[in-house]
Amino acid sequence: DAVPGLRDVATLTGEQFSQVGSQDMRDDLWLALAARVNTLFSADEADGVVVTHGTDTAEETGYFLHLVVKSEKPVVLTGSMRPATALSADGPLNLFNAVSVAADPHARGRGTIVAVNDDLHSARDVTKSSTTDVQAFVSPGPGLLGTASYGRIRYFRHPTHVHTRATEFSVDGRYSLPRVDILYAHANMPADLVRASVALGAQGIVIAGMGNGNVPAGVAHALTDAAGAGIAVVRSSRVGSGDVGRNIEVDDDGLGLVASDQLNPQKSRVLLQLCLAHGLQGRSLQDAFYRY
Repeated sequence: DAVPGLRDVATLTGEQFSQVGSQDMRDDLWLALAARVNTLFSADEADGVVVTHGTDTAEETGYFLHLVVKSEKPVVLTGSMRPATALSADGPLNLFNAVSVAADPHARGRGTIVAVNDDLHSARDVTKSSTTDVQAFVSPGPGLLGTASYGRIRYFRHPTHVHTRATEFSVDGRYSLPRVDILYAHANMPADLVRASVALGAQGIVIAGMGNGNVPAGVAHALTDAAGAGIAVVRSSRVGSGDVGRNIEVDDDGLGLVASDQLNPQKSRVLLQLCLAHGLQGRSLQDAFYRY
């Protein structure tokens, strides 16, 4: 009712799946949300799904759905940077565009899409780049998936990596995911952070490394020990764009580490959780970061 013309775009039904701030998103909510979307699609109850979501963790929820939804039908995440009470609130138009994309047959086969501020992003590539700007989301490297302006949709490309029905990941019967911690690298970073993560039960560690996924020498030794003890260790980067290459500045083969390729730390955590849940290890982990 608050979005003029929305009822002309699609036949809409809605449900309150959960009501939490996106900073409080949890693994169990991800699993339940993905299961609900899969149920809607498998029962042919919807041609597309729009998820309204807070912007803090939209990129993580989006990437999770991108990997586990088993349908070519579109899932579109949208949100707003300004509250409904603000001048020039952006939520209504974002919702209009998101519904337009979800109703568009050409959106099929593109995985989960994040639709914000007239831009369409692949959930794999998008990241939040500003704390307050309305133009808060970017897709560094691969660029936009397309644009949506008052329901007029243009696509520029398809996702570049495997997603949805083509992945090996399933949420069927799952109610939890392995613990994976993200550690932020910095000058004079203490190695005991790694040991604490292991002691607290992490099955995987993602390093938000400096530059090309680098860490201080003492931290590198601690990570090597963790990898030797069976903890999966992924090197990502705290830098906002670029790839983390395998065996370029760090001897990943010798140390038993995984390079994140194009995935930032928060996306690396999502993928590593799913990999560990499905028993991937060793070289299969590295292959997964290239594939997904």
